[in-house]
Amino acid sequence: MKIEIRISGQLFTATLADSAASRDLVAQLPVTVEMVDHGGVEKTGPLPSPLSLEAQPAGADPDVGDLGYYAPGSHVVLYYGDQSYFTGIVVLGRMEGDAAERIAEMDGPVTATLAIAGS
Repeated sequence: MKIEIRISGQLFTATLADSAASRDLVAQLPVTVEMVDHGGVEKTGPLPSPLSLEAQPAGADPDVGDLGYYAPGSHVVLYYGDQSYFTGIVVLGRMEGDAAERIAEMDGPVTATLAIAGS
């Protein structure tokens, strides 16, 4: 399934993996998330409700451009830099095109709206 992420007038598209966590995210859409920068590699912000961790490993090593979930804080995560393996990370899907590069250029906090593509 494809979703759209809007930040500061820019539109990004992501393709979600088929997982219980991704289905839980879709059930919460549309959602607006206040995101902050972490370590110069990711933007994170809290979701209204936790996502399922059914059939997920204990952690993950996300790639630049991945859309993720940080379970301990119930945060959605946009990876624009290299984050190593960390317990509690779930990779939900992948942002398309140059999304990671464009997000990396956004300084400080941002407001992101996630919705089902085309809705």
